[in-house]
Amino acid sequence: MSRFERKWDHIRYALDNRQERSAAFEDIHFIHQSLPDINVSDVRIDHSIGELSLSSPIFINAMTGGGGEKTFEINKELAAVAKNTGIAMAVGSQMSALKDKQQQYTYEVVRRENPTGIIIANLGSEATPEQAKEAVEMIDANALQIHLNVIQELAMPEGDRDFSGAMKRIEMIVDAVDVPVIAKEVGFGMCKETVERLSSIGVSAVDVGGFGGTNFAEIENKRNRKPLAFFNEWGIPTAISILEASNHSNPISIIGSGGFRTSHDIAKGLAIGANAVGMSGHFLRLLVKNGRDALQEEIHRFHQDLVMIMTAIGAKSISELQRAPVMITGYTYHWLNQRGFDTKIFSQRRIK
Repeated sequence: MSRFERKWDHIRYALDNRQERSAAFEDIHFIHQSLPDINVSDVRIDHSIGELSLSSPIFINAMTGGGGEKTFEINKELAAVAKNTGIAMAVGSQMSALKDKQQQYTYEVVRRENPTGIIIANLGSEATPEQAKEAVEMIDANALQIHLNVIQELAMPEGDRDFSGAMKRIEMIVDAVDVPVIAKEVGFGMCKETVERLSSIGVSAVDVGGFGGTNFAEIENKRNRKPLAFFNEWGIPTAISILEASNHSNPISIIGSGGFRTSHDIAKGLAIGANAVGMSGHFLRLLVKNGRDALQEEIHRFHQDLVMIMTAIGAKSISELQRAPVMITGYTYHWLNQRGFDTKIFSQRRIK
């Protein structure tokens, strides 16, 4: 199967993929504040990922490109939504366009539609520094995602089997490009140790890409004549992965993604350590089913809801939201306890 055909396969299966396993946000609980001492008009939701200043902590995460006219249209619509709502956007892996120049237009449309917005390029960890530079230049990107998709590749019938040297290649890319580098998992989560290793080589941010969103193992297993079904339940739930990533000594920005479905989920993800929240599958399904206007309305609603939640908590900014007290229960509590994390720190925090 060609890379072109595989790109569209991924979109078709992603539209149908509904994750049944929890992203663990039900284990995170805000502690109610009867006296928040705040006005709705006081709340600001602008924030940052590393060196990037964002007007919103929500962004359109990597989805597609390189699959001809259909992926061109999707990226064009997503870029227009990003421009109209003032949020950042990441494109899907650009390797297909590096190997087939005729596919570049499916990515270049993003910058054409959104000339002044925050756009994030995307390649896999197999990329060379030269390819990374080319991907950034292709869309005049403000940052570069390097996606880590070992489980997807193993489940993919035509996928990679050699993952040696990835850290060294990422380090070379960090040194070669003039934009921040984000290491992104694609649905299986990151543990504390992985985040520490990536931070040590100069990666600006990690996107934990936790279990709970689009299940790429399940998607690849549907394409595989000999499916590796055990990978369908593999990974670290998103809420747990954010908490793992936030428990390290080196400063690094954290992006939460994987299974965010509501504004309440978004607020919880930010409160436990994420600097931004990336959404892909939910946005894609809404765009394809209901169109651009419906997706824009959903993003506006998320922004409005987030302001209301922050007002109830007494948080005027995302930084204050990250100091709000939360209770961690259930599976997440037991996981963190076994991993040696002190969850009492979260329940005893204070905004003021």
